[in-house]
Amino acid sequence: MRILIFGNPNKTSYKDSFESLLSSLRNNSFDIAIEETLYNSFADRMGIDVKSYSSFSRDNINGDIALSLGGDGTLLNTAAIIGDRSIPILGINMGRLGFLTDVSTDELPQFIDYIKEKRYSIEQRTVLGIRCNGSLLGQHSFALNEVAVLKQDLSSMISVDAYAGNELINTYESDGLIVSTPTGSTAYSLSVGGPIVMPGTNILIISPVASHSLNVRPLIIPDTWRLRLEIRSRSHSYLISLDGRSHIMSESDIIEIRKASYAIHIVRLEQHSFLKALKAKLMWGADIRK
Repeated sequence: MRILIFGNPNKTSYKDSFESLLSSLRNNSFDIAIEETLYNSFADRMGIDVKSYSSFSRDNINGDIALSLGGDGTLLNTAAIIGDRSIPILGINMGRLGFLTDVSTDELPQFIDYIKEKRYSIEQRTVLGIRCNGSLLGQHSFALNEVAVLKQDLSSMISVDAYAGNELINTYESDGLIVSTPTGSTAYSLSVGGPIVMPGTNILIISPVASHSLNVRPLIIPDTWRLRLEIRSRSHSYLISLDGRSHIMSESDIIEIRKASYAIHIVRLEQHSFLKALKAKLMWGADIRK
């Protein structure tokens, strides 16, 4: 089995965990390849001996499972790089909360047995495709968590006309608007009052950020809808963020959002589940009364 290693090259404090992981994978006869930026960081910044491992560029990705070493941001970046290649991703949490990353550093010895024995399932996660004025938006025009349009001028709101096809859903007077997948329901959308949604559910969430109107609440829509956003602001510009990757836009730009033609494949180990993650990491349902 060929294991691809992605990660945050700045996580130098996790040198011991990186070395332990690589050694364990090698001792279990996995074919290991490290993304070249991380490979160089291991060798030059952390002093890890990587001579016995191969490296690969982001244009030449081929493997059976990708390990994402870092936090949720690292996993989102890994998903953006893998794109439509259908390579399953397993997140190893070397960040803080790590909601998307399924394995903690304490579980490193055990997870290898799960991989060898194929004691895992693969979840297909919805991806959003974004176009601006009919064309793809930059190098990575897709988002696993959410697309957010946000005000650029700190002193004023923006107006967002959100359409489904040719029908106006609503004009949002707010600091911004988030269109989220079920995967992103526990991220930015949740922080502005959006619902928690189980993975695999065929919906999207539209959530305003600091809405000027108290009677506007998050809206759940079918993921078959194609959205069009037209934005107005006093500064005549705004920000669009795709899983944290931001671009400055002009109010003349029209944003189209639709479900992408491919899904991101996330590895879920046996004994792990979305509900267990909610309880352990977000304290969902915990009785805090004393």
